[in-house]
Amino acid sequence: MASKATPIELSDAERTELIRLSRKRTGAQGLAFRARIVLKAADGVPNLRIAEQLETTRMTVAKWRGRFAANRLDGLLDEPRPGSPRKVGDEKIEEIVERTLHSKPRGATHWSRRLLAKELGVSPSTVNRVWRAFGLQPHRSETFALSNDPLFIEKVRDVVGLYMSPPKNAVVLCVDEKSQIQALDRTQPVLPMGPGTPERQTPTYSRHGTTSLFAALDVATGRVIGEIHRRHSAKEFLSFLRTIDRNVPADLDVHVIMDNLGTHKTKAVTRWFVRHPRFHAHFTPTYSSWINQVERWFGLLEQRQLKRGVHRSVRSVEKAIREFIDVCNENPKPIRWTKTADEILSSIARYCLRISDPGH
Repeated sequence: MASKATPIELSDAERTELIRLSRKRTGAQGLAFRARIVLKAADGVPNLRIAEQLETTRMTVAKWRGRFAANRLDGLLDEPRPGSPRKVGDEKIEEIVERTLHSKPRGATHWSRRLLAKELGVSPSTVNRVWRAFGLQPHRSETFALSNDPLFIEKVRDVVGLYMSPPKNAVVLCVDEKSQIQALDRTQPVLPMGPGTPERQTPTYSRHGTTSLFAALDVATGRVIGEIHRRHSAKEFLSFLRTIDRNVPADLDVHVIMDNLGTHKTKAVTRWFVRHPRFHAHFTPTYSSWINQVERWFGLLEQRQLKRGVHRSVRSVEKAIREFIDVCNENPKPIRWTKTADEILSSIARYCLRISDPGH
């Protein structure tokens, strides 16, 4: 039988201090995390629920709840560790973190270990240890795009609802086009892989034209309906919709998930959907291609067939694409969607809170 969680009652001063610590954007993030645990515990939230909300384990929540109940605010501090005493004090560590997060070196976009070590009068290894402890990686940069769609929440719930609970007597198809696929030929022959030597290609290439792939991924089975065109206008998209209509049994409804590309919303396409009532159009939010499962399949196509392919004509690259589709359909595997709409929206909300200070 599980033991009852230790009740937490806070004084006004303790609550004020915990709120201050929980909002701390720099310095010891571990302390901010522990403060959030205690605040939720004081509000009567069970350990398991706190663990789910903060994406941690129930044991971790129970540990810091118990430490606070026993030693109050001092219980949230790290215990002394064995070994020789640190030569770099907390003030210097905080300075390293602050300079890394909120400044740039002259003539550069980001700090390196040696640049920051020289600036602060410490060793590069000290900077490296601090960066590792706080998860700082100035050399890395990633891209992101937050949707500005006013119907973002409604569209996420709509699309994810189709993934998690598809309607009966219907198929759910993720539809999109991969345009401008280039037929590339290397300027010199590819050197094959050998023991201890990877395959090698020249960085220079010759272009032999482009083509476009229209694809519809069946969410339930993983099968793909594909069609190749040299152009990717609304005319070609209508042709692909007719292909889908021919390939899906007539007694089934068809739910089509697609992005907000202009060719998907022309008058001709809209009229086609009206004339075919078994087709239901669902649009993903703007800047949210990650929610369309066919994008993952396009990634596999790029990685396994196109990236290292050598093609001397458009027909050659089109043949390679058709072969990839045939191989996938021989043993189709659906993409398993695990996150609910609420979990996705909560994750985005937490991310927006993290980046709220830089002016977003």
